[in-house]
Amino acid sequence: MAGLERFSSRWAIILAGLGMAVGTGNLWRFPRVAAQNGGAAFLIPWLIFLFTWSLPLLIAEFGLGRGARRGPVGAFAVLVGRRFAWMGGFVVMTAVMIMFYYSVVTGWALKYFFLMGFSGSPIDAENYWRVYSVSIWQPVLFHVLAVSIGVAIVARGVTNGIEKANRVLIPLLFVLLVLSVARAVTLDGAELGLSFLFKPELGALLNYRTWLEALTQSAWSTGAGWGLILSYAVYIKREEDVVTSSVAIGFGNNTASLLAAMAILPTIFAVLPPSNAEGVLATGNLGMTFIWIPQLFGQVVGGQWLLPCFFLALFFAALSSLIAMIELASRLFMDFGLSRRSAVLIVGLATCLFGIPSAVSPSVFENQDWVWGLGLMISGMFISVAVTRYGPSRFRMDFLKGSPDIGPSFDWIMRYLIPVQFVLMFGWWMYQAVTVYDPESWWNPLRTNSLGTCLVQWGIVLLFLGVFNSRLAAASVSQADASIYRV
Repeated sequence: MAGLERFSSRWAIILAGLGMAVGTGNLWRFPRVAAQNGGAAFLIPWLIFLFTWSLPLLIAEFGLGRGARRGPVGAFAVLVGRRFAWMGGFVVMTAVMIMFYYSVVTGWALKYFFLMGFSGSPIDAENYWRVYSVSIWQPVLFHVLAVSIGVAIVARGVTNGIEKANRVLIPLLFVLLVLSVARAVTLDGAELGLSFLFKPELGALLNYRTWLEALTQSAWSTGAGWGLILSYAVYIKREEDVVTSSVAIGFGNNTASLLAAMAILPTIFAVLPPSNAEGVLATGNLGMTFIWIPQLFGQVVGGQWLLPCFFLALFFAALSSLIAMIELASRLFMDFGLSRRSAVLIVGLATCLFGIPSAVSPSVFENQDWVWGLGLMISGMFISVAVTRYGPSRFRMDFLKGSPDIGPSFDWIMRYLIPVQFVLMFGWWMYQAVTVYDPESWWNPLRTNSLGTCLVQWGIVLLFLGVFNSRLAAASVSQADASIYRV
């Protein structure tokens, strides 16, 4: 590990973490998921899971990556035991499968930047999205362009690529979000959107989907359980305060999500009659941001200049998260002995190829978001298992040095609370999927949102990882490394 790059400062680490966390999960996914699951009521479990799921897992990932100096597969093999390398492999595969369609959303943002910046005339945003989202060549082209930009940055390394990019991308994003909110809340009718977002209908808390989607969104947006922070932690100093950094990343991410919702939801209520607005929100349209943000800036003086800036910021947000995913997947190949450039090239080509189905088919896109968004619960559970097997108290002593002492509460959360949350939420979801959500075809793996499609896809990945577990462990951990840590 001699000569391994390092982030230059704590601020660089926090910006990289925010770049990983703040992305389309905030500006594209959060407003539609929150709106579809009770608005203000959704915020309650969403905040609960920040403290009981996402922040503890971010802290654990920081510790795992810094301790092992390896990506997820190597970290599990080195710190937990080689027979558990498959768990790290599932963490990687979950993030990689999300990357294959996340790059498509990044391409959407890039396309809309060019559209709004160079179209020269107003567009019918709703109709344009309807046509564009079912077309083929343009989504594929911009998907490939987005991946190529991410690959070019990651190939430059940690300090010259990832760190420099995030120093520009993240501050610009927050500035543009604040400007968007400042205009949205002054529109006529915006108060109805704010009321929808901040005055809860507590009856929605009785719906299991509100809690399930809140947990999934918290994990999806903060990056908890993805292994992304784990991969970045490979490049931080051993005495770095990872607890403070995790808290800054978690709260910064949630702030960005609320700002995005405060820009989009009031706009919908300002543009449409209340009954129509609620109908639009209930659909959870994948293109909500791409339909309503153009209408927001259409009512702003100078909006023709601000609109392309917003989509450029959205692209930057998506790109910063895509960069973290490319680094995660590349870290796996680098642990196997490949050079950074070779590893990044392999990951880039694979992402371009395997992202095409989601680029050309909305149903494939929705299916992958369903399967692997839920898969993040399993990944988070595996992180908890890793810390528990190592020993939570020992983990704190060995890998959280330089941070405020979070005490036995961390041990209790890792050993008990996260597993209990997983069993309750995952078990409840499976029961509802069979008896309520799709009782006639829950078993069908060809259904877009079924239990069957999740079990088949997860099963294929787990079977592959189980068969090749020994080879994965041996390839990612050298004998010299194994002698330093528990194996």
